[in-house]
Amino acid sequence: MTATSYITVRAAVAAVQAAVLLLLLAESHVTMAVTCAPTQLAPCAKAISSSSPPSKLCCTRIKQQRPCLCKYIKNPSLRGYVTSPNAKKVAKICRVPIPRC
Repeated sequence: MTATSYITVRAAVAAVQAAVLLLLLAESHVTMAVTCAPTQLAPCAKAISSSSPPSKLCCTRIKQQRPCLCKYIKNPSLRGYVTSPNAKKVAKICRVPIPRC
């Protein structure tokens, strides 16, 4: 792979991640005492889109949003973001299992 191709692929991946993040910011649901709002996972975007470790805030938010994860997984616009390898890695580091829905 040439350097130009590599940069193009990285730019495309970044664009897809940004689009998914925008979808997360636009989507919200309400469940019992937890407000399901994908925007609450915004502090995790850097960790999910790179090899950075998740912040304490990211882990707190994933734990708070855990009851909502099945809704996010069932949403075709959000599924790829929540079930990506990096998202799974972040969830594991934060000790939040990704549910089977």
